[in-house]
Amino acid sequence: MIRGIQFIPDNVSINFLGMRYIAFVLSAILVIASITLVVQKGLNFGIDFTGGTVIEIKTPITTPDLANMRTMLDQLNLGAISIQTFGEPDDILIRLPQQEGGNENQQVAIEKVKTSLDVFFEEGGAVDYRRVEYVGPQVGEELKKAGFFAVLYSLGGILIYITFRFEWQFGVAAIIALAHDAIATIGFFALTQMEFNLSTVAAILMIAGYSINDTVVVFDRIRENLRKYKKMPLIELFNLSTNQMLARTLMTSLSTLLALVALWYFGGEVIRGFIDALIFGIAIGTYSSVFVAAPLLLFLNIRRDKSGENTGPEEKIIEETA
Repeated sequence: MIRGIQFIPDNVSINFLGMRYIAFVLSAILVIASITLVVQKGLNFGIDFTGGTVIEIKTPITTPDLANMRTMLDQLNLGAISIQTFGEPDDILIRLPQQEGGNENQQVAIEKVKTSLDVFFEEGGAVDYRRVEYVGPQVGEELKKAGFFAVLYSLGGILIYITFRFEWQFGVAAIIALAHDAIATIGFFALTQMEFNLSTVAAILMIAGYSINDTVVVFDRIRENLRKYKKMPLIELFNLSTNQMLARTLMTSLSTLLALVALWYFGGEVIRGFIDALIFGIAIGTYSSVFVAAPLLLFLNIRRDKSGENTGPEEKIIEETA
């Protein structure tokens, strides 16, 4: 009989609950630091939220002089124009801020930029304009509100689902863990100043779904063991449940991360911010399922199932060998 590779032994016994206070302190520091970064540094909102124009070009020169290009565009007096490479050195992304006067002035600004770029690269050849996207300020504000409510409604829906499937204590613990993951991910973007756009909001929603899946698996085993081991202390029972699901949790996370790393490396700059958010979120979500969600149940007066007071066979074995 062929057996698969086993990274986690069957009899693993890690005292996760014994580290709960250390984990709570680390999580509190992470959340406070994330909120502080968002307040002080802010998020680097993309065109989706701020309004403006994104121009993606491929230059005829392999290594264009970005400093001279920036100086040339600044002379157009169109505001703070952002220029950065986008994948290869000759792939350039230009962000043009929202212009006063509405769409007409925005189109005039775009034409000015195109004319200047054509003159700048006229000796090397024609500039390839791959993408020109414009988002108005009103649309940007609406998208910002829609993104916020999408995250809020998803957390509320998860709270209702977990409460009905388990008990309210499980729902509260799950939502606190999910809020922890979402805040930490947003803080990661505030720290790195990577562009925060609609794809980032989609990544946060995916992280919430992934994290709640891990949390529900652990919660389901805790509920099962609460019915099976009537006299086992809760700390021991929670440790047993978490250790029983550890191999599944880690293998699911590792296999997902392998796919994301491949996408990060081969997918290009277009989806890199989205993948960065997912990689960070899955790592922090796995941590919260083990070190945040389950230990929180201890502080929420979780109830045992009192039906059937007879000790199960597994518990008898534990008592006999104690």
